[in-house]
Amino acid sequence: MAEAAPRVRAIIEATTRPIMPPHIKLRHDASRGRWIILAPERLFDPDDVAVDVLKLCDGQRTVADIAEHLAKEYNAPANEITADIVEMLQDLADKGVVKT
Repeated sequence: MAEAAPRVRAIIEATTRPIMPPHIKLRHDASRGRWIILAPERLFDPDDVAVDVLKLCDGQRTVADIAEHLAKEYNAPANEITADIVEMLQDLADKGVVKT
């Protein structure tokens, strides 16, 4: 029996281009009026800001690009938003919800 390769932790930084894997789905639950993340045998309930970030995680934009976009939208400092996004995406990457 072959041993499985050890899982390598994705590290999220400002230059990272995060994306949600194909088996993870961000869906709007119309009956409850909220967004959910569907993962195999798991369900996540992201807040509104997390949803805004995840909608921009397309594998093309960097975390810095996402932060810049949201800084304009929320009229907030991009460096503070970047730090918050890195922390949030790192947590989700550790759970397998986003990858790099």
